[in-house]
Amino acid sequence: MESYSDSSLFYYKDISYSDLKALLTKSNKGLLVVDVRTKEEVDRGHIPGSIHIPVDTVESALALDPVEFQAKYGVPKPPLDTPELVFHCQMGRRGGVATDKARGLGFQKAVNYAGGYQEWSEKEGK
Repeated sequence: MESYSDSSLFYYKDISYSDLKALLTKSNKGLLVVDVRTKEEVDRGHIPGSIHIPVDTVESALALDPVEFQAKYGVPKPPLDTPELVFHCQMGRRGGVATDKARGLGFQKAVNYAGGYQEWSEKEGK
């Protein structure tokens, strides 16, 4: 397993629970974790610090200009070359779809937390 500090990690599409924990524990202002589940799913629990952008609106959200993105989501819009843009859903599939959409828009280092909220909640005891 590659360590998180290895920048080649971001050529892969999926990251693990331990990769995400490493990202979240280092004080990184550039990290953006995007929860692409439905509002009802998010209301039942979410990964701390994540923002909610439903999977069917990811493309339009990432196409917003930076001022509109900040106003709508309360965080700065990530630059195209950001190395720390993580999508997740409940079990991995929608997160993968969102990651592919982001990569199609030029966010080439976007990744999917494949375990999703289901794995997160199990490992975090939620």
